[in-house]
This record gives sequence, structure tokens and C-alpha cells, in this order.
Amino acid sequence: MNRSITDSTNFYQSHNPVDLVATYGSPLYVYNENIFRTKCQEMINLTSYPNFKVNYAIKANTNLTLLRIAKEEGLCADVSSPGEIVAALTAGFAPKDLFFIANNISAEEMTFAINKGILLSLDSVSQLETYGRLNPGGEIALRFNGGIGGGHHENVITGGDETKFGIRATYIPHVKAVLAKYNLRLIGINHHFGSQNPVELYLDGVEELLTIARHFEGLEFIDFGGGFSIPYHKQQGEVPMDLAVLGHALTRYMEAYAKEQNNNLVFMIEPGRYICAESGVLLGTVHSVKENGDTKFAGTDLGFSVFARTTLYESHHDIEVYGSTSENNQSHIHIVGNQCESGDYIAKSRQLPHLREGNILGILDAGAYGYSMSSQYNLRPRPAEVLIKSDGDLKLIRRRDTYEDMLANML
Repeated sequence: MNRSITDSTNFYQSHNPVDLVATYGSPLYVYNENIFRTKCQEMINLTSYPNFKVNYAIKANTNLTLLRIAKEEGLCADVSSPGEIVAALTAGFAPKDLFFIANNISAEEMTFAINKGILLSLDSVSQLETYGRLNPGGEIALRFNGGIGGGHHENVITGGDETKFGIRATYIPHVKAVLAKYNLRLIGINHHFGSQNPVELYLDGVEELLTIARHFEGLEFIDFGGGFSIPYHKQQGEVPMDLAVLGHALTRYMEAYAKEQNNNLVFMIEPGRYICAESGVLLGTVHSVKENGDTKFAGTDLGFSVFARTTLYESHHDIEVYGSTSENNQSHIHIVGNQCESGDYIAKSRQLPHLREGNILGILDAGAYGYSMSSQYNLRPRPAEVLIKSDGDLKLIRRRDTYEDMLANML
């Protein structure tokens, strides 16, 4: 078995991935509780600034069991839809622990959050107008776009002129006019400019958001967003981001700004990927091996309805091979799924041990934006999710879809 990365983290503990698939079916999402809790604590302890808050961006992984663990570890939650609000409340979060960072939502969705007592962040002047009509005299937060954007693919860049997110600083006079018109109280601002960004770019964004914050009086919090990188190329020696460097720099910025404003502002971050990506592995089965001309393919049950990131973002995920293989007989091969789409790839031209039908593949770092972006395209059931608990026991935390599930809402 080729398990160098998962062996080094003791990901499977005493379990064998081949046996997990035999028990729970293929494909299968597997999570490690110890790793998930460790990542939560790394974020909680990122800075020594006393009024520091971590909101888990639950869009990355919405499983209720993982949400409960995040709450146990002292995190609050960043939600992006009424459905995520319901999930967070069901997991035990209080309304005061939720921050609804909205994008182009309806008046009905705003009203849903208002009635639940959940603070919203809006990212356009027109949305602020709608909120003012619905809840005059209310408290609100706003998402700004400081013009800085970054990420490994254009679809994960959420700052700058080419993105739909946030309010540019040139609209601050309009913002203030709408706040005054409806007697709204702006209590916080936030931003998010992309994912998988280096420390230096993240800190540039911090500086820009603090510059915007100086235009407003009476803020209670500033949310610097998430986007912290994880090493997706571990098999090639990529190392994690330096949390000590990031934490020390953030502490300096926060302490200096709080002193400048002469108050004890709350500062927040909203990591999602960083907390859950490395705590998840997606297991799938090789069902065919073929050649078209000089191109070799391994056909698997890991279609993009199971795992969409590689199709949407051309994302790299390291792959481990389980079952009988020949480490000395490697070749370049495309790993493809079972969807009727030419873009249904997990990896292109990846050098792997010689694959056979029946081999189990482990797609590493799949805990973020894996199951949460899955679908029932081609009416294929979404997979089960299993947690390897801290004590080594296994817990089924989501059952596999049945065909009856998929047809249940059709009339």
C-alpha cells in the first residue's frame, strides 16, 4: 500500500481503508476527529490578542457531527444561507454565535435571519437598502472589497474588480447615507479576498480592511475573513503555512488598531478549509483501466457528483493507492470518474503505482468542499461519511443516499 502521508498523520489509526470501503461502501468520505480538533485549536490559539474570535465557515463541511465538535472546541460559525443557519442551530450553536455573511439574498432570507436574531453582513448598497426597509433601526455588518484578490484559480478569488463580492471603498458615502436614512447601526465590517493565499498577501488585505474601518465610528468588530492555505502537494514536499508568522503579525495589527481607536474591538477570522480539509480523505474504487491511443485511464466511482473541486477549479489533490500494487512499476495515468462528461477528472497524467481493477484510491485533503459540493447528477447517490473518533472507534455520521431518497421530493 502507498500510504506515506496518512501513515505519517496516523489518519486511519488502526483501520484499513480497504476494510472501510468493504464495510461502508464506495465512494466513502472518512474524517479523523483528532486532526479536526487539532486544526480548531490551531486557529483558536493563532494570536495572543484577548478579544479574538474564530468563526468556522461551515460551507466547507456542514456535517452536524463536525459542527458539534467545532462548537465543543470553542468556535462560533460563519453561515451563508438559511439552510446553514438551520444546520448550525441544530448542532447547538446559539443565534449570537452565528454570523450570516450573505451574497445576493432575498428579502425573505433576510427576514429569516432577522427573526432568528442572527447578525447579517451584506455586500452591496442595494442589499443594505432592502435590509433598511425590513429592519429600520437594526444592527448590521457590511462586507467590503478592498481591491485585493488572490487564489490558485480565478473561481476562488473573491476580491478585486472581477468578483461579485463586497462593497468598494468608493461607495462609503452611499453606505453612510443609507445607514442614516434607516437609522441603522453599523457594528462590524468584514472581507474575504480569496483562498490559498500566502501570509504576505493576507496581511496586505488586513491593512486594507483596517484602512476602510477608519471611515466608521462605533464598530464593535472587524472580521479579516479566511482563506488560509493548506499544503495540497504534500507528496512533493510542500510544507504548511507558518502560523507563528501569521499569528504574530495579526497580533501586532490588532493591538495597534485597538490602541489607536481606544477600545477593545473584537477581531475575527473565518477559516473553513484550514479546519476541515486535512481531516478528510475520500475513498473510491478503480473499476476499469484502459488506453485510448497513448493515453491511459483509470476509471473510478469518483465522479464530479462526489467530488467537484478538480472539475471546477483544476485543484490538485494527492492520491494514495491501497490494495495490491507494484511500487516499482509506475506510470502516468488519468484518474477519471463515472459521469457522462468529458470534464470528469480527479487527476490528469498522475504518476502512480500500476493500478488494477479493485484498487482503492484515497483522495487526500478532501474534507473541505468535498461532500458539501456533491450532487445527485446522473442520479448517483451521494456517499456515506464516517468519522474515526479520537478513541479509534468508527461512527457513521451520514448514511449513503438511497434511490428512494433521490426520488422522494419528486411529484
